[in-house]
Amino acid sequence: MTGPIRLATITALLVAATAMPARADRAPNAEERTAIEKKLQSEGYTAWESIELEDSGVWEIDDAVGKDGKKYDLRLKSGTYEITDRKAD
Repeated sequence: MTGPIRLATITALLVAATAMPARADRAPNAEERTAIEKKLQSEGYTAWESIELEDSGVWEIDDAVGKDGKKYDLRLKSGTYEITDRKAD
């Protein structure tokens, strides 16, 4: 590939890559919300602020109130809703 053609190809690829929209976090649908809330309640959480599916495919729950009364930010595995991370807020 010659210099100008190579540069044009690289430029076109960069423009195409930056033109693609980024996946945005999304709220759960009704079925997902029910399953997540059931899981949180079974783990002793009594309330939470928000539930979002991140770009990475992990559920993020903000300000979940544990049985100890403290708030936590949680991460759940998509599909199984297993709690994979818990950080005190």
